Amino acid sequence: MSIRKIVIYDTTLRDGAQAEGVSFSAVSKVQVAKRLDEFGIAYIEGGFAASNPKDMEFFRLIKNEPLKHAKVAAFGSTRRAHVASEEDKGLAALLEADAPVCTIFGKSWLLHVTEVLQTQPEENLAMIADSVRFLKAHGKEVIYDAEHFFDGYKDNPDYAMASLKAAADAGADCLVLCETNGGALPHEVARITAAVVQAVDVPVGIHTHNDGELGVANALAAIQAGAQHVQGTINGIGERVGNCNLTSVIPNLMLKMGCRCLEKDENLKQLRALSLCVSEQANMRPFTKQAFVGDSAFAHKAGMHVDGVRKVSRSFEHISPEAVGNNRRILISELSGASNVFLKAIEMGLDIDRKSPEVREVLKQLEQMEKDGYEYESADASFQMLIKKVLKKHRSFFELQSFSVTVDKQGGSSSCCSAATVKLCIQDEFVSANGTGDGPVDALNHALREALVRFYPAVARVSLVDYSVRILDPEEATAAKTRVLIESTDGEKMWGTVGVSENIIEASWEALVDSVEYKLFLEEEKAIRK
Repeated sequence: MSIRKIVIYDTTLRDGAQAEGVSFSAVSKVQVAKRLDEFGIAYIEGGFAASNPKDMEFFRLIKNEPLKHAKVAAFGSTRRAHVASEEDKGLAALLEADAPVCTIFGKSWLLHVTEVLQTQPEENLAMIADSVRFLKAHGKEVIYDAEHFFDGYKDNPDYAMASLKAAADAGADCLVLCETNGGALPHEVARITAAVVQAVDVPVGIHTHNDGELGVANALAAIQAGAQHVQGTINGIGERVGNCNLTSVIPNLMLKMGCRCLEKDENLKQLRALSLCVSEQANMRPFTKQAFVGDSAFAHKAGMHVDGVRKVSRSFEHISPEAVGNNRRILISELSGASNVFLKAIEMGLDIDRKSPEVREVLKQLEQMEKDGYEYESADASFQMLIKKVLKKHRSFFELQSFSVTVDKQGGSSSCCSAATVKLCIQDEFVSANGTGDGPVDALNHALREALVRFYPAVARVSLVDYSVRILDPEEATAAKTRVLIESTDGEKMWGTVGVSENIIEASWEALVDSVEYKLFLEEEKAIRK
């Protein structure tokens, strides 16, 4: 049986950029486009040609970046009503973008034709045909996006099909059925897509939105019904609640439906890295609960589940994490059993027996620490420090002599100034260092790293990316116990640490120390491997 080839059309840089809080610079758009090309995406939609100068700048810049595989598409609309194609500014902008592919949208729903465009049904069909014909005459590959197609088909199937016929007869290379409002159900999408596939001789595509949390399901239903082309965005970003998520569609197609989507099948292992790249360029925190590529996608917490994964991984994992470039994570909490601790120790490279007294001791310590308010699900590095202490494999890289933090405010309109001083004993030498920051914890962090960097240069690469505080017993008011969670990175790896105290600065210090010590242990292990 032959493998179906499904064309992936990425619109992260256009439809994805319409998401609330997302803004790509022209340079970041180029970086994303290069990663998409390396991944093996067939089409990259760069932007709305007539929309803004930044999108036009992207089309200019991308011409200096020879892509290995992908074709760049410029997006626009059909000509305006009662305006000749040769005089239409939108079509002129598409030609100015100088992309090999032009994707234009037109109306399929009579409601939009009469109430939004406020024109006649016949004129709308002429707008579609004239625009496709004009772009084809200029040597462009033309993809026609039939906007609101499913709503239009349910309202008047004859007119919706006539709008597709107008594009096909004018030479469109692909007809994309757009589920623009995001409200259709998979069985509706499958039924209507199958009817279109049977009626036309042009390849059919699908473009879905996620307003009903069905963007991916609707796309897969359309492909199962005969669509050969799917549009979406990396991480599902897009206007309103988002678009069809390609980081879910692609692995489902390749691993579950036997389709070929990428230039090379092995590129699927780059999926998580691509997801993280787009989040970084869009200045968004990665969504940890995202299927396939999220941090939690293969995270196991309950002891029984962990034991099952240890014995037969597929008993609790629908695919291998490595297939999409992800990793299995074992979470530690009050639900943990010996299997969790054992596998976490194995992750750390420790030689330990699952039934050893040490494992029971770690569980005992874990139970006590959690009673005291510690929480390790998001503080993996702190838990690793705990294991090392129980197994007597922990050593202190420095000893605290003292620290002090001051917050100074001069006058009601002035900003607060935070400063910190730390005094440490490092390798039998007493060291004092100062630091300033946006707040007391930031100042303390800078002072700690300033004291350590001469002895341990690697700490210079450590930075804090997140800091959160939770009050554990609010009934105690200002004397309440506080849990501090810190997320750190060295630019390559991220880790979390935790501290607990009635004093928020002391809790923060504890989490800071774990973060730095974790990094130094990593550097030691790296040196040993060399």
